[in-house]
Amino acid sequence: MIPEAGRSARWGVLASGATILLGSFGFTASNTVPSSKAGDGRGTITGYAVSSVHYVLNETNPRNIDAVEFTLDSEPTVGSTIKVQADSDGGVWYSCTNSATDVTCDTTVGTQFSVAAADDLRVVIAD
Repeated sequence: MIPEAGRSARWGVLASGATILLGSFGFTASNTVPSSKAGDGRGTITGYAVSSVHYVLNETNPRNIDAVEFTLDSEPTVGSTIKVQADSDGGVWYSCTNSATDVTCDTTVGTQFSVAAADDLRVVIAD
């Protein structure tokens, strides 16, 4: 049989060892998480007013439209995407370029656009 003082000493040594073991485990099992951002916001979406629409006819075959030109009420943001479609049945979306508020859309790329198919001008602009 172990004297009472010996048992207390053993429990003290075991408790100290357990504390050191648990303490070192807590320091080695950590994660590093970098800073990051998250957010939620709201902004009003407004449209553009399109005016002065002009269809540029092909000089050789005036049944074809070579370009659509128009003016916007304000200048789109640099890098905006501007596209037009002039056929209510779907049809081709034509890419456009702008100089300030003046926009030109080449309707000869891909499928040549024709006067006969022109029945609805749709303009899409995404800033």
